[in-house]
Amino acid sequence: MKDLFPKQHVMGFGFSLLLTLVALAVVKFDMSLNMAFAVLLVTALAQATVQLLLFMHIGESEDKKTLYTTILYSVFVGVVTIIGTLFTMIWGYN
Repeated sequence: MKDLFPKQHVMGFGFSLLLTLVALAVVKFDMSLNMAFAVLLVTALAQATVQLLLFMHIGESEDKKTLYTTILYSVFVGVVTIIGTLFTMIWGYN
């Protein structure tokens, strides 16, 4: 039964919640724009790394082409998501 427990998924979920709380600190502590941007950027990149390593099973494939394709696609999706979020939440706010 111990082998069936999704340990990596639970760890990833915990890290995701922690990073979300850190990102919420931007609102709670009313940080400056530069500091808020830095905190959000770091937490977004860390969140993308957690998703890649713990949820996408990046180490399960022996095929290097599949591994690199998954990494490149994940980085693309992460960058598009981060830029899109920043565009709508910061630069698009009037």
